[in-house]
Amino acid sequence: MAAAADLDPDAAQLAIEHCFERGWTDGLPVVPASQPLVDRFLQQTRRRPGEVIGRLEHLGRECTVELAAINAAMAGCRPEHFPVVLAAFDGLMRERASAAGWQSTSGPSPLIVVSGPARARLGFNSAGGAFGPGFRANATVARAIGLIVRNAFGIEPHVLEQATQGLPGRWSICFGENEEESPWEPLSADGGVPAGTSAVSATLLRTCEFVDNRHTHDAEQLLSDFADTISRTGSLIFADTAVGVVFCPEHAQQLAGAGYSKQAVKEWLVGHCGRTEADLRRAGKDRVEGRVRSAAIEPAADQCAFRRILPSPHPHVLVAVAGARNAGISMVVRQFGLWSGQSVPVEEDIP
Repeated sequence: MAAAADLDPDAAQLAIEHCFERGWTDGLPVVPASQPLVDRFLQQTRRRPGEVIGRLEHLGRECTVELAAINAAMAGCRPEHFPVVLAAFDGLMRERASAAGWQSTSGPSPLIVVSGPARARLGFNSAGGAFGPGFRANATVARAIGLIVRNAFGIEPHVLEQATQGLPGRWSICFGENEEESPWEPLSADGGVPAGTSAVSATLLRTCEFVDNRHTHDAEQLLSDFADTISRTGSLIFADTAVGVVFCPEHAQQLAGAGYSKQAVKEWLVGHCGRTEADLRRAGKDRVEGRVRSAAIEPAADQCAFRRILPSPHPHVLVAVAGARNAGISMVVRQFGLWSGQSVPVEEDIP
């Protein structure tokens, strides 16, 4: 580390402005990626620099390990964060919706959940403010994915990105799961990676909506609040949907204390999330043509009939635990497509 007297802020400013001029940034300053810096990132993986880790066939563009390292460096990651970036990118490329998702009109955001020992070792925030700013690992790993999509695939606003309005958290939703206060196995175990292993679970989501419920001690009342949030008609675009719930520790522990396993929570939500024909009629979404909802010409005979919207507990319902145990506030996240159901181990113990 150079002494403060040896640093040249003017030279740093020129390098940062050069990155802006070349269009390599996401609107914020980036770290100039020198070859020695990039080499330190590449030393964190056994994968070859030229290995292709993502390809968008319809654009004729691809991303290599080295391109990912360059963008992770520019995002402000530390070299030791790079295996998590690679695992997150691998997880997202397994999503069937990713090829279209990066260019979708809804502008979906990656949801990146880190599990296992890497959380503490690399400084990922799992507790209070997990969805918010203030932690380098959380912020820069998510940002690295955004820079990769921009600089390797060329998807940027007003060019190949087609987001109508987009999401303010598009490249910032990354957190560790609060395994210490969770009553259940981590999300990575649902994705096929044994608990206790460093892993990343990643999918694309449309938006986040909080559920603030601090005053009931009845588990079914609490779950009903989540079902109501999940079932709002504005989010019902297709015949069915997929969601995630990131429970705060207080809500998770309350449900577990009432005898609910994670699987039982998922099954309850599958059975109770939906709307009546009358509700769908009022919103002009009571007809399904192909997969898309639209307005039916004639109302259904039974306007009280209940239409479920979640086909299965896995992978249509994703459940994780994060945040602090200081209030009953959790988050519903709406998946853009359908989680692959596969978590990706983080490469560790590099000699």
